[in-house]
Amino acid sequence: MSNLRILLIGNGGREHALAWKLSQSPRVESIFAVPGNGGTAACPKVSNVTSVSADDFPALVEFSQSNGVNLVVPGPEAPLVDGVEGFFRAAGIPCFGPSKEAARLEGSKTYSKDFMKKYNVPTAAYENFSDFDKAVSYIDSISHDVVIKATGLAAGKGVIMPQTKDEAMAALKQIMVDKEFGSAGSEVVIEELLLGDELSVLTFCDGYSIRSLPLAQDHKRIFDGDQGPNTGGMGCYAPTNIATKELVARIDKEILEPTILGMRREKQPFRGVLFTGLMITNAGPKVLEYNVRFGDPETQTVLPLLSNETDLAEIMLACTGGYLDNCHITIQDKFSATVVLAAGGYPGSYAKGTPMTVAEPPAGSTIFHAGTRLDGQQLQTSGGRVIAINSISDSLRSAVDASYAALAANVIQFDGMFFRKDIAHRAFRAANKESMTYAQAGVDIQAGNDFVEKIKKAVASTKRAGADAEIGGFGGEVDLSAAGYPNAPVIVGAIDGVGTKLMIAQNMKKHDTVGIDLVAMNVNDLIVQGATPLMFLDYYGCSKLDLASAAAFVEGVADGCRQAGCALVGGETAEMPGMYQGEDYDAAGCAVGAVTEDARLPKLAAMVEGDILLGLGSNGVHSNGFSLVRRIVQSAGLAYTDPAPWDQSKTIGESLLTPTRIYVKTLLPVLKDIKGLAHITGGGLLENVPRMLPESFTAEINFGSWQMPPVFQWLKAAGNVAPAEMCRTFNSGIGMVVAVDASKASAVASALGAAGESVFTLGRLIRRTEGQAGCVIQNLERWQ
Repeated sequence: MSNLRILLIGNGGREHALAWKLSQSPRVESIFAVPGNGGTAACPKVSNVTSVSADDFPALVEFSQSNGVNLVVPGPEAPLVDGVEGFFRAAGIPCFGPSKEAARLEGSKTYSKDFMKKYNVPTAAYENFSDFDKAVSYIDSISHDVVIKATGLAAGKGVIMPQTKDEAMAALKQIMVDKEFGSAGSEVVIEELLLGDELSVLTFCDGYSIRSLPLAQDHKRIFDGDQGPNTGGMGCYAPTNIATKELVARIDKEILEPTILGMRREKQPFRGVLFTGLMITNAGPKVLEYNVRFGDPETQTVLPLLSNETDLAEIMLACTGGYLDNCHITIQDKFSATVVLAAGGYPGSYAKGTPMTVAEPPAGSTIFHAGTRLDGQQLQTSGGRVIAINSISDSLRSAVDASYAALAANVIQFDGMFFRKDIAHRAFRAANKESMTYAQAGVDIQAGNDFVEKIKKAVASTKRAGADAEIGGFGGEVDLSAAGYPNAPVIVGAIDGVGTKLMIAQNMKKHDTVGIDLVAMNVNDLIVQGATPLMFLDYYGCSKLDLASAAAFVEGVADGCRQAGCALVGGETAEMPGMYQGEDYDAAGCAVGAVTEDARLPKLAAMVEGDILLGLGSNGVHSNGFSLVRRIVQSAGLAYTDPAPWDQSKTIGESLLTPTRIYVKTLLPVLKDIKGLAHITGGGLLENVPRMLPESFTAEINFGSWQMPPVFQWLKAAGNVAPAEMCRTFNSGIGMVVAVDASKASAVASALGAAGESVFTLGRLIRRTEGQAGCVIQNLERWQ
């Protein structure tokens, strides 16, 4: 076959990249793009064909026969899943792509997951459902985070990662009842959410041999910092910095080779290119999904890395002919970075037909069209992901910088265009940023712990009947019966402040929510000792009293007291010019509650190995760690009035001022079945959970067993905060931990869930070994 005439099916960025690379082959005479786009229209050797529909397979065969086509390259998944390869095989025309049967690897998530299980390809735990009610019941019964996938083709949009159970239920309804994705949603796969770095690999296959291109990392989320809804891909880079020779060899041995062997054993050998989406977990690489075609924007990223001597057309012919082992593929020793430009509003509704201009890019950069078309001589937008720029260079940093420099030089212009500004941020996270800590922000948790130890002797000297004068718990107690008041309850008191969260309230001139915080920090400390909050007193100190802000603050205190069911019985307002500056103020509060002797928590003597630890979800950062929060926001160059990167519906200040959750009313009805409670405040999970345990036990918590609010994901990434530091400084999504007998865990969880709490099974109590910490978080290194 001397001269190749190629039929290329598709109209996206992937197809433009394929046309671009195929046109460089000396063997390629011409390429017919059906229908093509504004980029393929200007590509050497390429003609756009709109007289034939891309989904009319008999017409495509007839066109190919009439025009001497001797190689067909389907770009998208739909024609492959619908069996286009079989039409051309019957006509004797080589088709680079799998058979309809083999294409089920992408066409049916159910089939692909069952295939992986059968051939021991590592993947996430999963269940298949075609019954909506059974799917809902399953979601209700599990505690781990999930990914919900419509089993059929959904144009890259049928994968939903819910943040809460309510979102999961809504996603099931959207897919299975409302048929958001049509027949693709007749069945769903519900998978365990895997944690780690997500990578993808494109592998050429002829049914026996495999040849892979460099591992790449796509950026699915619409906004910087991997925030916002999923898209088809906003950018990509390759090779990744974690793609060691050992990892590549392991992917080949544990995933790709068993996959290709399994397909042969299924009597449907895979020929074409296999896209494997991977999660690199602590336990090794696992498959997220298979695609049976080139990825987008991975194709635009890895094809430019092929050497000039590597002929893509020859490789495709080898795959169709079964002699891929006779091909030599060489990769340039360079790095590649692609930035995708989207239409304003994408992935929601967006305008089409917007005029655009595209200039010649600098050397080393290439522009790949996706959602574009020509209207006469005018280039216009025609899709959500409109166009992309790729650059290759000797380092990843210079490749990324080259792409952004070209955009800054306005090589591409159209109204409303949008692109992420942090492509490859994961690769740069360690090199670019010092890992921020709470101590660097001016707060040393260990110093606070040391202070408590230092003053214990002085505190102990105040011991009296009914009060042992020990500190270190969540609140202080006085047993009134032992103090000379027979048959009286135990009085529990707590005192706390709001901390530097007040500075954000002052910046935003929003003071009502911090009053709720003040109450919450105190009454939550009472409930963990089994006490019902009875009364609250506040202190407000300022330079000069501002009536509006002070009144808003006290209104917030009253709101918090109503939520906790306690009375606001008094307070103190102090004006101290010179002590505070301008509009600064500080606040503190004291809550008092009561509990009977037999109901006091924690019940240390009752705790046994195997007791279950439940976690109650937080509302966000609550009231601890704000010195570090403010430092991270400042280092990111953001203002509190800017949209929150983790929640575009609110400003940063509004989101951070979300008040601390008050758990009193939901916990009171189930206290009788609880052995211990830990309010997660300063010191996070690592230092608060041990405060409710006897010395003989350790809390074993499984990271990933609870839902992580997006704000913590952003703080970690933006501040390059180590996972252990996150769990020591912040509540990280868990505001209260509950220790309960294993036999009662389900009932307690159900009761709390019915009362409106987000409940997660975090782990269990284990016997503490010598030198072991009081709280151990398993797999914390998976928090990437």
